[in-house]
Amino acid sequence: SQLSSDREKSSIELTQKVNAALVDLAMSGVRFEARLNPKDEPGFAGLEQIAFYVATNPGAEAKLVGKVASGGELSRISLAIQSVVHQDSAVPTVIFDEVDSGVGGAVAEIVGKMLKTVGQRAQVLCVTHLPQVAALGDSHWKVSKAHSKTDSKTLLQKLKPKDSVDEIARMLAGEVVSEKAKAHARELINSASI
Repeated sequence: SQLSSDREKSSIELTQKVNAALVDLAMSGVRFEARLNPKDEPGFAGLEQIAFYVATNPGAEAKLVGKVASGGELSRISLAIQSVVHQDSAVPTVIFDEVDSGVGGAVAEIVGKMLKTVGQRAQVLCVTHLPQVAALGDSHWKVSKAHSKTDSKTLLQKLKPKDSVDEIARMLAGEVVSEKAKAHARELINSASI
């Protein structure tokens, strides 16, 4: 059918583009596949079901993405997919929890830029510990915990621009924040435009 033929073409294109995005995310050893699996019976949405497969090591057999990918890998695979489909996506909000886990430096900056690109079409919420990623955000929230003898509470605080600089400086320098760290944080924030 025409629908099946169009889906096949789209799955090949999606596979190629996501694999290219994974290389940018320092996951060149990971192989992504968008597969069309035939359904037992035709449904209102067609003759096949799309499924995402991934091989996390060269030469490994590709398996369903949720079965083999770690949390950080899953987040980056999701980011790669979103960065490819964001122009056509109707998803209003995308949440990434530590999508930058296990990366640093230039790759962290690429992760941040991909998040910002997806954010041009959808609202992106991202939990990060990397200043290169945080600096690219349009607004910042600080998540912290308060402990008492009987319980713990998670606190969420919207940061003002000055507080964003201070928090990104803390991410750069640790608990003791110098003026140099604050200057570097301001530089990261100011250069965060794509």
